[in-house]
Amino acid sequence: MAVYTQVDDAELIAFLATYDLGDLLSCKGIAEGVENSNYYLHTSAGSFILTLYERRVAETDLPFFLGLMEHLATRGVTCPQPVRNRAGEALGRLAGRPAVIVTFLDGYSVHHPEPLHCAALGDALARLHLASADFPLSRANALSVGAWRPLFAPAAARADEVEVGLRDTVEAELDFLERNWPRDLRSGVIHADLFPDNAFFLGDRMSGVIDFYFACNDAYAYDLAICLNAWCFDDEHRFEMEKGAALLSAYQRVRPLSAGELDAFPTLARGAAIRFLLTRYVDWLNVPAGALVKPKDPREYLAKLRFHQTAGAFL
Repeated sequence: MAVYTQVDDAELIAFLATYDLGDLLSCKGIAEGVENSNYYLHTSAGSFILTLYERRVAETDLPFFLGLMEHLATRGVTCPQPVRNRAGEALGRLAGRPAVIVTFLDGYSVHHPEPLHCAALGDALARLHLASADFPLSRANALSVGAWRPLFAPAAARADEVEVGLRDTVEAELDFLERNWPRDLRSGVIHADLFPDNAFFLGDRMSGVIDFYFACNDAYAYDLAICLNAWCFDDEHRFEMEKGAALLSAYQRVRPLSAGELDAFPTLARGAAIRFLLTRYVDWLNVPAGALVKPKDPREYLAKLRFHQTAGAFL
């Protein structure tokens, strides 16, 4: 479970007393996610999500994340909205952590997406990119190509514990990506983590997008590549062409990709695979003692990387 910080009942009740949310009825940890401590919060005013930000999230970035959600909502993107306390502040502190309460979205995550879900995602992602275009704040992508080697280096010696040859594979791929990473593509604010558990559906309709805590400024097509890797492979990590075509076609009906974006897409897909391979690998080695969290297997993204290394252009 993604609960690193436990919340004392009395402290939570005191925290809620600064809001106009009525009485606390229940508070339960949420299993999904790996970055922050999340709770379902039910009060006499309704249902909400309480998030405590752990050390990987810089407190100075929180105005960007919270402001982005408010901005997107004004542009028609359904996403959680920060709840402000009586002092008009969205951000508070609880259990020694920065904390925020956001509105609860109806819907559920699809764990085995079909092509129709991928098409809905493509449409929603393109609309998100258009909606964020005039967001006035910016945030550099701290997990882009320049960060991957420094992220891997301290843990490189243990890579073969995950799979024999992993260290050599990663280092060779980093050499390729550092030489070939595209740098002049159309860019703006991207979600950067739009996995199936961060998209909600009601039936066949996508009802909302959550978890903007990796959002940053980067290439729009890179965001699309992240989604392709997360949504368009089966449980054996094999690429499913019908899902990929549905995602990409729906995206392009709203925001057509340029020739440069199409040419760069195979490299972007490789970069998106190495980024999640590395963060999963580091998390695999560094689960905090006592944390109720199960790290995700980095070998999933090793398989996806290998596909992209041999697939070449498939758009």
